[in-house]
Amino acid sequence: MDTKFDRSYLEMARVWARNSYCTRRQVGALIVKDRMIISDGYNGTPSGFENVCEDENGVTKPYVLHAEANAITKVAKSGNSSLGATMYVTASPCIECAKLIIQAGIRRVVYSEDYRSSDGLDLLRRAGVEVEKSEQ
Repeated sequence: MDTKFDRSYLEMARVWARNSYCTRRQVGALIVKDRMIISDGYNGTPSGFENVCEDENGVTKPYVLHAEANAITKVAKSGNSSLGATMYVTASPCIECAKLIIQAGIRRVVYSEDYRSSDGLDLLRRAGVEVEKSEQ
């Protein structure tokens, strides 16, 4: 079900990903509820850390947060509820982010690129979260 709104929100997530300081891969995420963006995120270091995501060998530092985790923690701080929301993310969630998505009550995930592992998608489906890849 690739709607006009799905394509628009995914495009906005792509634009938001450009805020990431990560050089290896930039990922953006939006959480949308009732056609309102209630949170956003991109991959990067925690607040107060230097904006360097990779070490001298190009390996992502272990404390870098994924876009989904940033969006979920941001909505938690805002007082909004992600229960029943849709997450738009430029890359399919990893298993760690999938656990957060499930616990946040997000009911649908729309993504555009595959992550290196499908474990996160498998877990989301197992939990009854609707998962859709947009072929945009």
